[in-house]
Amino acid sequence: NCSTVLKTLHFITRPLSDEEGNFSLAYIITIHKELEMFVKLLRAIYMPQNVYCIHVDAKSPKDYKAAVQNIVNCFKNIFISSKRENVVYAGFSRLQADINCMRDLVRSKIQWNYVINLCGQDYPIKTNKDIIRYIKSKWNGKNMTPGVVQPLHMKHRTQVSYREYIHSGVSYVYPTKNIKAKPPYNLTIYFGSAYYILTKDFVEFTLTDARAKDLLEWSRDTYSPDEHYWVTLNRLNG
Repeated sequence: NCSTVLKTLHFITRPLSDEEGNFSLAYIITIHKELEMFVKLLRAIYMPQNVYCIHVDAKSPKDYKAAVQNIVNCFKNIFISSKRENVVYAGFSRLQADINCMRDLVRSKIQWNYVINLCGQDYPIKTNKDIIRYIKSKWNGKNMTPGVVQPLHMKHRTQVSYREYIHSGVSYVYPTKNIKAKPPYNLTIYFGSAYYILTKDFVEFTLTDARAKDLLEWSRDTYSPDEHYWVTLNRLNG
């Protein structure tokens, strides 16, 4: 019952200020367990002017998927990713899940300014207005995806080919004996956080630019590619 959901969980139903109403955020939330934690997170970051893409792990139980769908159905600005991945920790599938949501978000009728990615175990310690003001303070038009040149002790992540293993509820990434080719366009690989705040222009660039596409393909058999993909692209000249 959607009216009960909105009322009992105290979802915010109108922008709390003109400043917030005129600056929409997009969120990507990748989840696979703990429904109650997801609902608490969603309620804490929910604003009617924002847009939310939820990626539910394809391996999640049917009743979990159904419960998430029931909640999402109560909101016009929340949707389930149109393509679901079997997400493996540190695997390419984790990066692909974000990209699936990005493809959906750029087609959204809601004109958002920045996208923020989260997992189901995250929780905000700042308000929506705090986040917007922080973005505007020194990041307006810039991406937040900090990183450093790939450290020596992490070189193995992109020098050796990795594979994802999924069987009978067990999933992991393992190294092969195959040595990878050098990155495309002789790119310098940077490493940073898998979590980011990105401009819409940058998202559209990553989905269409040849360098971004080739780096994505090259990253397919690397270890935890979401920790180098965004930060490397953000360091490209121009």
